[in-house]
Amino acid sequence: MPPDPFAEATVLLVDVTELTNVYAYPPTDRWLRANMVTSLDGAASYEGKVSHLGSEADQQVLSLLRGLSDVVIVGANTVRVEGYGPMPPRDSWRDIRRGRPPAPPLAIVSARLDLDFDAPVFADAYVRPILITCASAPEERRKRAEQRAEVLVCGDLIADIGEALDALAERGLTRQLSEGGPRLLAEIAAAGRLDELCLTLSPRIVAGTGPRIVNGPLIEDLPMSLGNVFEEDGFLFMRYLRTEADKA
Repeated sequence: MPPDPFAEATVLLVDVTELTNVYAYPPTDRWLRANMVTSLDGAASYEGKVSHLGSEADQQVLSLLRGLSDVVIVGANTVRVEGYGPMPPRDSWRDIRRGRPPAPPLAIVSARLDLDFDAPVFADAYVRPILITCASAPEERRKRAEQRAEVLVCGDLIADIGEALDALAERGLTRQLSEGGPRLLAEIAAAGRLDELCLTLSPRIVAGTGPRIVNGPLIEDLPMSLGNVFEEDGFLFMRYLRTEADKA
């Protein structure tokens, strides 16, 4: 019988060693986890921003998951709305990144390359970002992008997320972390690439018309099993794993 994930529901998230053990990537050839937050009533953002639903503990988990990953994958709209900046190395990553670069690259998915390439996320990047786009992207924008990032062309009219994840894995970036947004996560799930979902439940009811954490056309049911649950200040931090039966 699997262990009861609620056996120790209240765990102080300052215990970095325990969190590192819980969130360590499994010893597989490749693994994609997503990290998302939602309100009690299912909203994936508040006043347009995901960060408005989070907390200090949520940021701690976010930082740890980034440190454990080989690459952080995010949609262009999330980069613009959330004001993504560079991801420099952190002291807390020193041990968990031993033998790897001090910080993971940011891989941004953008079909049109409608991004500010002078923004800090590009201009001040510690590790050269990766831009995932498609063949129909404007040639002038692609040339500009190549000055700031490594550009991967995956797909013709839209960025093919399955092809992109394969290309990242071929570069040795096998421990993959997606931070959304909801449309990108929908594409990942539809492609059958979501192995794990780290979900923060924020103790807020916000109403409004914000999207769910997965926002796209209906897909085949994707069963997942609860792995771990932690609580702090009313926030629940849950880790769901794709069931072995579904992977087979």
